[in-house]
Amino acid sequence: MNVQYAIKAGTVYVLEVNPRASRTVPFVSKATGVPLARIAARLMAGEKLADFDIPEEPPVPGVAVKEAAFPFNRFDVDILLGPEMRSTGEVMGFDDSFGMAFAKAQVSAGNALPQEPGNLIVTVNDSDKATVTPILRRFHDLGFRILATRGTQRYLSRLGLPAEFVYKFGEGRPNIVDHIVSGDVRLLINTPLGKASQFDDYQMRRAAIMYKTPYLTTMSATSAACDALIALKSRAHSVRSLQERIASVAAVPGA
Repeated sequence: MNVQYAIKAGTVYVLEVNPRASRTVPFVSKATGVPLARIAARLMAGEKLADFDIPEEPPVPGVAVKEAAFPFNRFDVDILLGPEMRSTGEVMGFDDSFGMAFAKAQVSAGNALPQEPGNLIVTVNDSDKATVTPILRRFHDLGFRILATRGTQRYLSRLGLPAEFVYKFGEGRPNIVDHIVSGDVRLLINTPLGKASQFDDYQMRRAAIMYKTPYLTTMSATSAACDALIALKSRAHSVRSLQERIASVAAVPGA
């Protein structure tokens, strides 16, 4: 079930409750190898759940990551997310580790992470600065050169993390958009806050889409991307068909 809530003055309101099987059920079925929709249809036709040989906890030999797919490269809309529905579907990345599974999901969603280190541009709001710092240390250890806007660069420098200053769009040249257009940006990290930054940040994010620069707009995705880059650096990724994956699930003892 999909439940939508609203909270006002300490009171929780339920806006709507909908049965939602069109996206989650296929993902779980592929991850576990259990055809949930087929079984549900047979149950509604009168068969008993006990007639199906389904383990109480279906094994998943690895990590499955679901990533939303967005049409940002086709429509002139901002990539920042809000309460409105913008995704046009989901993709799935599967591997033995979370990092590699996340990397595969990003490739499938059209936001492939860089294979080699290079320039990483970061501009985050004040509430994310403490969170992003240890993640950026990991990126630095991977060989990335960190470029940051004024406030972020000062914060990082105070904590001893090497970061070079880069202009925001409209502040001077060369700015973030110039760097993206020239093709020397491997990764963009941006978590804006407030109306004052909307126009400049919008230009930056649109440039990232137009010039196919990988971008991250949340701290959780930034941390996951770092795990993915470490996985990509440690070994070559492999690809299997869905049929091969389901066969591997069936081969797990107790499956």
